[in-house]
Amino acid sequence: MGTQAQPAPGEQSVPCVARQPILTADEKVVGYELSFQHNSQEQALPPDIASESCAIIDTLNVIGLDVLCDGRRAFIDCSHQMLSMEYFALLPPGVVLEIQESVPADEAVITICQGLKQADYMIALDNFMPGDAREPLVRYADFIKVDIQKVPQEECASMVAHYKNKHCRILAQRVNTQQEFATAKKNGFTGFQGYFFHQTAHLRARHIPANQGIYLRLLQAISKPEVDFVEIEDLIKREPSLCYRLLRYLNSPLLGLSMPVLSIRHAFNMMGERELVRWIRMASALAMGQEKCSDLVLSSLVRARFCELIAPKLKHRQEDLYLMGLLSLMDAILEAPIGVVVEQLPLDPVTKAQLLCAKTHSKTTLSPIYDLMVAREAGDWEEVTKLGKELNLSLVFVAASFNDALRWAHQFTSAFRPDPSQGNDSN
Repeated sequence: MGTQAQPAPGEQSVPCVARQPILTADEKVVGYELSFQHNSQEQALPPDIASESCAIIDTLNVIGLDVLCDGRRAFIDCSHQMLSMEYFALLPPGVVLEIQESVPADEAVITICQGLKQADYMIALDNFMPGDAREPLVRYADFIKVDIQKVPQEECASMVAHYKNKHCRILAQRVNTQQEFATAKKNGFTGFQGYFFHQTAHLRARHIPANQGIYLRLLQAISKPEVDFVEIEDLIKREPSLCYRLLRYLNSPLLGLSMPVLSIRHAFNMMGERELVRWIRMASALAMGQEKCSDLVLSSLVRARFCELIAPKLKHRQEDLYLMGLLSLMDAILEAPIGVVVEQLPLDPVTKAQLLCAKTHSKTTLSPIYDLMVAREAGDWEEVTKLGKELNLSLVFVAASFNDALRWAHQFTSAFRPDPSQGNDSN
C-alpha cells in the first residue's frame, strides 16, 4: 500500500499511551497500568530521565488521567532515577508508582518510600520474584505483582500465602488465558493483569440469552437497508432500562439540546436516523456487557470509534469498520461463539469474514486494519509502526485517532453510568 504517510506540515507530535486493566477475581476493573511512547514517530522514550518524565507528565495532562483510566487508579512504572530525582511529585497523589526490579532497596530508596506513603501515593513492587532484593520495601507496598509466566505455580501460591495481608494485595501479571486466570485465583491471587478476559470462558453452543436477544434484534433492525422506525421504537419500549438511558443521554449536558426530550418518538425526531443508529449500536454494546468486565465494553467502543476515525484514509466504509471494532469483543461479552453473534446480522461480507477469521488467526483484506486496532490498544509500538506503514497512515494520525477514541468512549460511558438520584435503573 505504499510508503508511510508523512505528517502534514502542521501535524504535531501526539502523545502515545497504552493501558492494560488490572482486575479483581470477579473481573471488576480497579486500575490500569499505563505504558508510554515519547511521540508518534518511531522513537522510544528519550534516554534522559528529565525528558522521559516530562513526556509522561505531558501525556497525562493532554489526555487526562480520568480519560485514560476511566476513573480508576493509574499504575505507572517508576525507575530508580525517577524516584531519586523525585519526578513522581509531578503526579497526583493516589497514583500507584510501580517500583521496577532494578531499583535497589537501599536507605535512600527506603526514605523515599516512607515519604511517598506520607504523601498518599501508593506503591507497587513490579515483577517480584522469590528471594527478591527489594524485600526491605515490602512493608511499604500496597501491591506486589508476580509474573506467573516466570514464577512456578507452587512458588506463586507460597508467595501469596507469605505476603498477602489486609494492607497489601498480590497481583498476578501476564494472565493470558482463562485457565491461567482460574489457576491464579486458586493460588490465592486477588488481582489479575492480562488479556484473559478477552477470551470466552464458557461458550454456549448456539444460544444467546433471552435478555440479550433484544439487543441483537436491535442491531439487526438498524442494519437493514431501510430502517423501520416503528420496529425500532417497539423494541426499545420493550426494554425499560434502554428507554431510560436513551432519554437520559439526550437530556444530558453532553448534547446540550435546547429543549428536554420527553418521549421515544420525540427522541427519534431530534436525533435523526444516522445519530439514532449510532446510539443504538453503542447502547446495545453497553447493555449486553453490563454483567461483564467493564473494560470489555469500553474497549469495544474505543475500537469502534478508532476504526471509524481512520476509515476516511482507507478504502472501506466508516459504518463497516465501526461495526468491526464494536463486535470484535462481542463473543467474550455474550459468552457465545462469534459465528452465533454475527450470523443474524446483515453485515458487509468482508467485515463478517474478518470477525470470524480473527478468532482463527486467518487473514482477510481487513486484517491489517483489525491488527492495527489490536496492536494500538495493547501498546505494541513495533507492530503499530509496521502496520501504519502498510496502511499508509502516519503514526501521528494513528495516535491522535486513538486518543480521540479514548476521550469519546469515556464521555459516552460516563453519560450511561447510574444516576444516584434515580436509584437502580437496571432490569
